Amino acid sequence: MSGLLVAGTTSDAGKSVLVAGICRWLARSGVRVAPFKAQNMSNNSVVCADGGEIGRAQAVQAAACGLAPSVRFNPVLLKPGGDRSSQVVVLGEVAGEVTALSYRDRKAALLETVASTFEGLREDYDQVICEGAGSPAEINLRATDIANMGLAQAARLPVLVVGDIDRGGVFAALYGTLALLDAADQALVSGFVINKFRGDPALLTSGLEQVRALTGRSVLGVLPWSDELWLDAEDSLSYVADGVVGSPAPPRGQQWLRVAVPKLPRISNATDIEALAAEPGVAVRFVTEPSRLTDADLVVLPGSKATVQDLAWLHRTGLADAVLAHARAGLPVFGICGGFQMLTRRITDEVESGGGVVDGLGLLDLEIEFAAAKTLRTPRGTALGAEVTGYEIHHGQPVRPGDSLRPLIEAESGPEGAVREAVAGTHWHGLFENDGFRRRFLAEVAERAGRDGFEAAPDVSFAALREQQLDLLGDLVEQHLDTGALRRLLDRDAPGGMPVIGPAAVRAGELPG
Repeated sequence: MSGLLVAGTTSDAGKSVLVAGICRWLARSGVRVAPFKAQNMSNNSVVCADGGEIGRAQAVQAAACGLAPSVRFNPVLLKPGGDRSSQVVVLGEVAGEVTALSYRDRKAALLETVASTFEGLREDYDQVICEGAGSPAEINLRATDIANMGLAQAARLPVLVVGDIDRGGVFAALYGTLALLDAADQALVSGFVINKFRGDPALLTSGLEQVRALTGRSVLGVLPWSDELWLDAEDSLSYVADGVVGSPAPPRGQQWLRVAVPKLPRISNATDIEALAAEPGVAVRFVTEPSRLTDADLVVLPGSKATVQDLAWLHRTGLADAVLAHARAGLPVFGICGGFQMLTRRITDEVESGGGVVDGLGLLDLEIEFAAAKTLRTPRGTALGAEVTGYEIHHGQPVRPGDSLRPLIEAESGPEGAVREAVAGTHWHGLFENDGFRRRFLAEVAERAGRDGFEAAPDVSFAALREQQLDLLGDLVEQHLDTGALRRLLDRDAPGGMPVIGPAAVRAGELPG
């Protein structure tokens, strides 16, 4: 054996961070390890060096392994553009649009891609740590599953199921997840992990014993809650509207900077704002209604997988008027990718929404036209006198700039983005992760907002913060999981002879019907 699948009782149960933690723990002990997620559904993605696109969680897991992102780590990526349709990205490249029903018909072919990609990783690495998608107990999807038990069966992987105790009902979730699986799938489930526990673990002892008695499987560890684990959230659902992002340190000066980020319905790459939230004295909030913008020093319009629809949402909620009022007061507004597109005069989109010509907010004298081909690249340049890197993922292209604009970035490929007084925008994701640019940008924001008492910290390294978080994840695995049992699972097949429970046991005649 050379692998393991981490499944979850729900979305956001902790699969992504547990995989990253296991990867970091193994990498630190000298194991050549790689991450893998057969199918990810997320609008939070990154661009690999080869120009392909994968889910951000797999890029973070790759960093935990000491590897650069690769399309091999996430061969199928679904990017929802609406409630019923998604863009399909296969091995980094766009492969059309699907609905939930039409995607079901494509899964058989995609399973071949998933299986061959996984086997290639198995040949190149000592261990491959896989992340499931959603829950393995989505029994309506099992027949065509390629990400959970379908992958585990194809690759004969032992499975750990992780549950989030902070949501409540974790014992029922663990038991019920196992009980809904058929006998063959249950045979691969080799243990459980409880995540996000607050309190004394001794309180769980009787529950852990009963889980073992009821299922024949042990809880291999209880991971404690940590306020430090907030970077690189896999899902925008992790961000609470009107709550402060992260745990900002007190300001270095006498004043805070307040940043408001409209939480768009189809927000993409929400993690762009995390580098701002990591700065001492910077309070970043996702907001959903206009009153939350009244005391903001900076408004950031984030990326969107559905720019035209999310712009309409801004108007419906009154946030569009609040953004315009903020800009007219001379206060800073910054747009990223889709948010940048919303700031322009006009958007012509026959590709993403089919909405045709739509008026933008008119804060930047520029137009956007959507192209059929998606721009995917990892550019370099200079902004505010600092060297910067980033990544681009967009169909919209800027055209017909007015004389009032100047570029935000002087990139190797040419001028990028736009600035007009206190309003600026760019298609680049990850720009705020550049420490020098971020400090100078925050200093300009503070000046325009009249926050003379704010001081940008000179010593925050966002890359170092990310590494510290990955090390913390590795520490949590090493200190709170049964690593001996984990190594045994990694070195051989799932233990045999484990009991079958639930409806599958009834069908097998092991329980009275």
